[in-house]
Amino acid sequence: MTIISWIILGLLAGAIAKFLLPGRDPGGFIGTTLIGIAGAFIGGWISSRWLDHPITKNFYDGATWAAAIGGSLVLLIVYRILFGNSRN
Repeated sequence: MTIISWIILGLLAGAIAKFLLPGRDPGGFIGTTLIGIAGAFIGGWISSRWLDHPITKNFYDGATWAAAIGGSLVLLIVYRILFGNSRN
């Protein structure tokens, strides 16, 4: 997959993570989108590095999507823990 496809995957993964974890985010839509993109990259890296699932060239691979959404969820939770009280 190319960088563009990882960015698109990250945008979609961020939206899915936001859907799975509703509520107010300190960064709003832009912050959640950036977290989704970073989560896709981190999830894909962790998947290929430690889980022995190489990054495929297929955009529709379920394991790649699961890694991207999982990475986005983890980053969104960490972001809410660190900066959640700053926006009341």
